[in-house]
Amino acid sequence: MTWNWQEKDWPNFIYDPKALLQAEKEFTLRVGTMHGSLKHINDEDQQILTIDLLSEEALKTSEIEGEMLNRDSLRSSIQRQLGLKPDDPRKASPAEHGISEMMIDLYNNFDTELGFDMLSNWHLMLTNGRRDLKNIGRYRTHEDPMQIISGSYSNPRVHYEAPASADTPQEMDRFIEWFNNTAPGEKDELPALTRAGIAHIYFESIHPFEDGNGRMGRAISEKALSQNIGRPTLIAMAQIIERHKKQYYDELKGGSRGLNIDNWLKYFADTILLAQDCTQQMVDFIIGKGKFYQRFEDQFNSRQAKAIARLFREGIGGFEGGLSASNYMSITLTAPSTATRDLTKLAETGALTRTGSGRHTRYYLKIQT
Repeated sequence: MTWNWQEKDWPNFIYDPKALLQAEKEFTLRVGTMHGSLKHINDEDQQILTIDLLSEEALKTSEIEGEMLNRDSLRSSIQRQLGLKPDDPRKASPAEHGISEMMIDLYNNFDTELGFDMLSNWHLMLTNGRRDLKNIGRYRTHEDPMQIISGSYSNPRVHYEAPASADTPQEMDRFIEWFNNTAPGEKDELPALTRAGIAHIYFESIHPFEDGNGRMGRAISEKALSQNIGRPTLIAMAQIIERHKKQYYDELKGGSRGLNIDNWLKYFADTILLAQDCTQQMVDFIIGKGKFYQRFEDQFNSRQAKAIARLFREGIGGFEGGLSASNYMSITLTAPSTATRDLTKLAETGALTRTGSGRHTRYYLKIQT
């Protein structure tokens, strides 16, 4: 098997620039639409949106790598690092604190040139609390091949093998130079999706660290997109990738087996456009929330107001399976008869939509966007 970095023309990736022209235009158009939508959201709700997106991206980029973290702890850690009072008083684990710290650094310093110091700091953040790694905050140095393997110890299946550790510093110097030279306004400037897509496959192919390469590679892609639009993307990229994780790994694998990356770039562009849709839905949800409260101002009793606020905190998906009477009772600490009366009134006024009957009755927010 010949890997891309073993090709004589490495790292001169081969792709058709025209193939992404429409996707690039669509990306730019959606950036403008998002910017316009954000003007309809007050500062407090924009802050909530930022926290929600950073928290969810931290959660999902970790889940892609098989690391399951706590959503509430991540959110609280993000809030603390933004200088805000956390919703949840619990202390974040080292892993939760580390990924949150990296996401905040990415958000705050998107326009800073990429360099070893930044990557080193990200790695230190991601490996917070780890004791099993030889190289933390620096490139790998082990003599054994860096391989991505599945299967049993006696019958391993090698999906990818990266360049030797001894070659990693030189490879990374060249990657960093390429990344900075292709930024907006630089001599080798590339369009947003093209640059971010190449950056991801290029970095993953080098696989410079013992662990954390996937999370850092996705962060680098987001950094590229942010630089191209001139502000943090706040894009739901990891959320979309996590939903179709197998395809993501298949496309990475395909992109590592030669220098032609047309298929990878098409997949990546489609993923980013879907991520933009996901983010836009979250923005529309917050706009709908504002309209909802304007429509029903002062119409809720204290119990109903508490339950409605909790439903909005659950986000677009709401409670899994919908809000039940028992959910309402738990939230408001009220009796069954009161819960039924409150929920019936909320449905009659149009604040909630009711489905099912009897013990299968469920309620959902009725939002007008």
